[in-house]
Amino acid sequence: MMLPMSKIKTRKRNQLRPVTIQKFPTQAAGSVIIKQGNTHVLCTASIASEMPRWLKPKPGEEPTQGWVTAEYNMLPASTTDRKRRGPDSRGTEIQRLIGRVLRAAVDLEKMPGLAITCDCDVLQADGGTRTASITGAYVALAQAIAFARKEGMIKTNPLTGNVAAISVGIIDGEPTLDLDYPLDVRAEVDMNIAMNKKGQFIEVQGTGEHGTFSRTELDSLLDLATKGIKQLFRVQNAFLKK
Repeated sequence: MMLPMSKIKTRKRNQLRPVTIQKFPTQAAGSVIIKQGNTHVLCTASIASEMPRWLKPKPGEEPTQGWVTAEYNMLPASTTDRKRRGPDSRGTEIQRLIGRVLRAAVDLEKMPGLAITCDCDVLQADGGTRTASITGAYVALAQAIAFARKEGMIKTNPLTGNVAAISVGIIDGEPTLDLDYPLDVRAEVDMNIAMNKKGQFIEVQGTGEHGTFSRTELDSLLDLATKGIKQLFRVQNAFLKK
């Protein structure tokens, strides 16, 4: 079944929006722009000059682990109505989500003394900004880790495998993949799913926005998300192999 996506374009309910990952020159060790439909996010990964205070070793001791965290922000003109600058509760929740998922992609004990902050700045928002941020931030993180290894900051590769995320929902009673904003506001059920390369779930956020859902529908949504995330892994890997 075809689903109206705009005035002139359509896609199937089990089909991702067009996804591209592109280089973006910055001072950061890792930097890309991910475009997923009309949602565009600049994702950078910066190596900190020192560890977070709560992870600093005692004098004379060597660090035993590293750290990965994230920040998320929407630029004022990323939405139709200008968004005020500054942190808000939604942004705080999203950046914690991004950080949790990214930490699932690394073995922190294999990056002692290395702290990386992934910044996700939404340039244009059309639904799925948090999931696109996760998918793009993983690529920036992988770039930063490659840089750290090249510079001798760490000895071994701490990456344990890809992580990516996608939104799914129930629209007009049917499971639907990769919701843009017009679909998101119509969704009876809305979910954000993050997974690792092994097919394991890292985060499952689901809400009955305008209705409820059955166990069978939940399984259908998880299956649909799994299919979409596998495609995102291929996009990530194609970029990183360049």
